[in-house]
Amino acid sequence: MQYVEANGARIPVVGLGTWELRGRTCARAVEQALRLGYRHIDTAEMYGNEREVGDGLRASGIRRDDVFITTKVWPSHFAPRELERAAKESVARLRVSSVDLLLLHWPSEQVPLSETMPALCKMKQIGLTRHIGISNFTVTLVEEAVRLASEPLVTNQIECHPYLDQSKVIAACARHGISITAYSPLARGRVGNDKLLKRIGEAHGKAAGQIALRWLIQRNIIAIPRTSKVERLGENLALFDFELTASEMEEISALAHPRGRMVDWGGSPQWD
Repeated sequence: MQYVEANGARIPVVGLGTWELRGRTCARAVEQALRLGYRHIDTAEMYGNEREVGDGLRASGIRRDDVFITTKVWPSHFAPRELERAAKESVARLRVSSVDLLLLHWPSEQVPLSETMPALCKMKQIGLTRHIGISNFTVTLVEEAVRLASEPLVTNQIECHPYLDQSKVIAACARHGISITAYSPLARGRVGNDKLLKRIGEAHGKAAGQIALRWLIQRNIIAIPRTSKVERLGENLALFDFELTASEMEEISALAHPRGRMVDWGGSPQWD
């Protein structure tokens, strides 16, 4: 496993995303992923599966200290007292003493960041999380969050894959030493049928999805693909025995287009 260093955090560059994984399926996926060599599991209050993620962690037999666990607080709990309660409940559902990374899941239109950021920093200060960060934050919101935070932010988790140009927010985060964590790194399965990615994959003896993931981690971007299939779990981790050329990286980057975003809803900010 390779790691990304960001403002004091050491984050495994590949993790298992668990959005939409439920019940026994979720617990089994986490258990199998950890046994295969994953050391980073991503969940959230909103996913409704923190308990099962914790079950999978314990069933795997892997030491808690060897696994990087990320969870997220939903915007309806961004008021200071609500945030602390939500964080404590997440830790309790996971049945751990603390998480490694606690994120604000989406920007809130109701609670100002001037109230939320001190509360998020407090979660680190009282030991509920080792690190803090943000998710789905635009350039403007990143700058505001950094200004208001008394503790370092270690990641901004955003939609990131070959079809979406996120260069502006990536550059903004880099200025502050904040890493990028890519959710939907396989563009919800779309990369599997991409002719360019398949052609590059054939040259390396890899699948198109592995090429898309390698394109991310070669840019020092953390990827958290979601799957419950054992064969896919292994495939998504087999990224460290080859390297894309500079020209291949450029070809993949050129796939981005204005309608490439897949996660967009009424609660989304004004994207960069």
